[in-house]
Amino acid sequence: QVQLVESGGGSVEPGGSLRLSCVGSGFKFDDYAIGWVRQVPGLEREGVSCFSANNGGLYYADSVKGRFTISRDNARKTVYLQMDSLKPEDTATYYCAAHLTCGSLLPRPRGLASWGRGTQVTVSS
Repeated sequence: QVQLVESGGGSVEPGGSLRLSCVGSGFKFDDYAIGWVRQVPGLEREGVSCFSANNGGLYYADSVKGRFTISRDNARKTVYLQMDSLKPEDTATYYCAAHLTCGSLLPRPRGLASWGRGTQVTVSS
């Protein structure tokens, strides 16, 4: 059974930082692209960042380039998203997703993917 479990969300002030974690189980973690997708109620899900399978390429949405950093530890079956210089517009529920390619997660997710339940990130003064 494929499982993705996110953690690390919370509330911070603008300019603050958070680190999200996603732990995978039930599938061959190394063979999948793992990414982060966020959603604001009433809007479509937006791809934020993705780390290709087998330690391939890294991808970021333009809105987070230079502020967010994705990393991956295959031995721990974990992907991290370090979020710095957070802005109020980063407020959303952040989901971890596994797919065959990052191209299916960014700029917007499409096709079949496995999803976590999400973790809330709120940026507000």
